[in-house]
Amino acid sequence: MEIAPYITINPDIHHGAVVITGTRVPVSIIIGSLAGGMNVEEVMQEYELTKEQLEAAIGFGKN
Repeated sequence: MEIAPYITINPDIHHGAVVITGTRVPVSIIIGSLAGGMNVEEVMQEYELTKEQLEAAIGFGKN
């Protein structure tokens, strides 16, 4: 179920963790990677995300 643009919860993916829609990348991993020192470009490349997906994860993490 999409709960926000680019953000999905599905009990069959990562035990219901919040992920980027169409991927298996948890929002918590994105936020943790940024907090751990990776820059935006590195995170986008590492997890094959678009800028819109990354911005959605950051926005969701702020809530």
